[in-house]
Amino acid sequence: MSSASRLTKTYKNAKIVPINDCSKIIMFSDCHRGDNSFADDFANNRNIYFHALSHYYDNGYVYCELGDGDELWENKSFKSLFRAHKNVYLLMSKFHQEGRLHLIWGNHDMVYKNPKYVKKHLSSYTDPKTEQEIPLFPDLVYSEGVVLKHETTGKEIFLAHGHQADWWNYLFWTWSRFLVRILWKPLQIIGIADPTSPAKNHRELIKIEKRIKNWIHENNNLMTVIGHTHRPRFPKTGEIPLFNDGSCVHPRSVTGIEINEGEISLIKWYTSIKKDGTLQIVKTTLEGPRELEGYQV
Repeated sequence: MSSASRLTKTYKNAKIVPINDCSKIIMFSDCHRGDNSFADDFANNRNIYFHALSHYYDNGYVYCELGDGDELWENKSFKSLFRAHKNVYLLMSKFHQEGRLHLIWGNHDMVYKNPKYVKKHLSSYTDPKTEQEIPLFPDLVYSEGVVLKHETTGKEIFLAHGHQADWWNYLFWTWSRFLVRILWKPLQIIGIADPTSPAKNHRELIKIEKRIKNWIHENNNLMTVIGHTHRPRFPKTGEIPLFNDGSCVHPRSVTGIEINEGEISLIKWYTSIKKDGTLQIVKTTLEGPRELEGYQV
């Protein structure tokens, strides 16, 4: 099966999420939440991420996570991730309880394509004090793709992780996982990167983007948002409408895509220092806002 066929299959089987002109949506991906070890890239930005996600929760946003939220190549179980970043998962649970959470699986958390695995590991957690089971993500369903569909116009925005255009990490992800766990995780601690990752391989990154652009062109320029490559993308009006929300493991910052009342923006949250020497977490707009209609056919 070609990358185009995989993308088409993902689109046709995507979860439909209705939106309107008042919808507020935040998209993050590639958080790679780990176990708080030296190899946990997310740990460096967890306070930035938590602050940003708290802002979006308080302001009524829907959270769409476009894959690789959990780092389940380096780590064998969700339990270790939950212990390391409990506050993050409890906040995500609040989104879920209010019907404001839509999760997509990527190559690093591809085990979530199995509903039985999700139910067994993510439905609840044990309170260490009372030893009681507390609901976490009951009835959670991961998707390979999501389509944001306007309730009035019927116009669509396709969300996917993007590894459908990366044949090695889609078809042979179990081999990549093995290599990462056995070989690259120890080497990552001393600064040697995993060469199978498109985020570390510029030539492969360009190939993946080109394949997805070709698919978008062949599908009536369907507006598409992905992650996977970790490279933020925000095309100009009239260009192939391929967006990328970047990642949550940039050095000292996280990037994402916001949709707010009919407009789309590429944003960054980062740590800034005040004149008095104290630190603060702030948001800046890297691109946009621009009207969604300018990208939709």
